[in-house]
Amino acid sequence: MTELGKKKMKQKSFLSILLFLFIAHSYVAIGQFTPAGIAQREELEEFLKTAEIIKSEDIGEGVTKPLKLTLKKGDVERYGVWKNPSGIQQGQLEGWQYEIAAYEMDKLLGLNMVSPTVERKLHGLRGSLQLWIESQFSDLEMREKGMSIPDSELLQWSKMKYLARAFDCLIANDDRTQQNIRYTQDWRTILIDHSRSFRSSKKFTKKLVFGEKGIKGVKLIRYLPRAFVEKVKDLNIDNIKNAVGPYLKDKEIEAILKRKELLLNEIEEMIKEKGENKVLY
Repeated sequence: MTELGKKKMKQKSFLSILLFLFIAHSYVAIGQFTPAGIAQREELEEFLKTAEIIKSEDIGEGVTKPLKLTLKKGDVERYGVWKNPSGIQQGQLEGWQYEIAAYEMDKLLGLNMVSPTVERKLHGLRGSLQLWIESQFSDLEMREKGMSIPDSELLQWSKMKYLARAFDCLIANDDRTQQNIRYTQDWRTILIDHSRSFRSSKKFTKKLVFGEKGIKGVKLIRYLPRAFVEKVKDLNIDNIKNAVGPYLKDKEIEAILKRKELLLNEIEEMIKEKGENKVLY
């Protein structure tokens, strides 16, 4: 090979490395599952659907009485969380199907903060089965132990907090507690428990859960990834239906689209006030 050819190969390799780093960084900037984890999603979904259930046990927390399942397929053993709440429980509408819809919306939006979740029967009952993520602690546990986010992780943690709020606005999740925001050992944020999402009443189509005039009070969404906002703009009845399948009713999908407009209006107002570069990254 000539010197010129070697030089071109080196340049191509260097560009490939830069592209890989850019893609990896983009994933982290938008969501919290790693590129390797995202690439494995289909395989994990299939595992959850087909692996043998060899053990089930009460988790011991949560009003929906979730079960921790031990799953095995070949030499691979993993854990999952199964739940099947339906209807009004403790004064709140619960639905196992919303767990699956939240995961499918996470994929559609490129959020990458919700663990793989599928439909799975247990003892003849339909329910949702979500891959168990080995997180270190929840937001609640951190506060109870007086822990703080390391300085090196504060910016990323802040980005994920506002991204989670935007997601909850779209899916009308008014049950985001300190207990269902989880952190991995390397401080990635994972969101669990979406069985009280996708509300369709006027309360949840006239106002967002968070924001300047949010249902939960003034809990702002200060900045968001441009890529996420573009995904929100692209939402329509067809791509949502294609993503969530039978797990959402038409009125629940229509409610998402109403909240989409509310969220985009809120973002537009923030841009007018602070400038686009202060709101979108």
